[in-house]
Amino acid sequence: MGSTLTTIGLPVALGIIMFGLGLTLTLGDFARVGKHPKAVIIALVCQLLLLPAICFGLVLALQLPPVLAVGMLLLAASPGGTTANLYSHLFGGDVALNISLTAVNSVIAVVTLPIITNLAIAFFMPGGDQLGLQFSKALEVFAIVLLPVALGMLVRWWRPKFADAMNKPVRIASVVILVVVIAGAVYSNLELLATHIGSLALITVLFCVISLTVGYFVPRWLGVRRSEAIASGFEIGIHNATLSIVIAQTVLGSEELSLPAAVYGVLMFFVAAGFGFIIRARSSERESVAA
Repeated sequence: MGSTLTTIGLPVALGIIMFGLGLTLTLGDFARVGKHPKAVIIALVCQLLLLPAICFGLVLALQLPPVLAVGMLLLAASPGGTTANLYSHLFGGDVALNISLTAVNSVIAVVTLPIITNLAIAFFMPGGDQLGLQFSKALEVFAIVLLPVALGMLVRWWRPKFADAMNKPVRIASVVILVVVIAGAVYSNLELLATHIGSLALITVLFCVISLTVGYFVPRWLGVRRSEAIASGFEIGIHNATLSIVIAQTVLGSEELSLPAAVYGVLMFFVAAGFGFIIRARSSERESVAA
């Protein structure tokens, strides 16, 4: 039963989430990147270079066991989750920029995710299973990430009204699927999780807080508009935990590798909400001082 969930259930679950993402995308979302080049380039540099480096430092500082260290780097290499769009909308971010960043990130992740994960495996687990070096595994990542998105975009182009009508149900289904996937990962590894829950909770919360902070403040310091910085903050701060879990369990065949993403997937909701309220309060304070 467990193996059926892993080999069939998880990829299908992620496929539904990525299809839902595709239903919100058009080719214009990719074209729009050219209109906000500064915000996009800064966000991508933070996402692709800065965060994996920060995560690597955290993993070394907190001395995580090798398998969990690789799981953290796999999470850091994952693109922003669809939840980022929702948080951005709630707290006054530029949702159009979020959608564009998610679209571009999902494409780039097909290349960067295997590279970063391979480097982590080579460092922490020499001789371990390699992701992306084998052509078949690279194809799996491509199929898991891009094909459902492309299908969703095709449906949106062909039946825009249907795509709009499906947006809310698919979002709800995505949250339900995320909860089920996390619950499955936690249940399968209760003993290992119990042993390392303290360090995993600490590093995932720290990583989430740092990701959100870097994603918001670096663009602000470099002169990006506030609404774009909020979008960037949530896009960089909210990683696709489901994607990490699916790749860990189905492509790399390790449930242990998925534990950091499972713990992160639970705690991230609260950390991101707290961050959003802090940013909002900070903005209100400035406005009242200016007034």
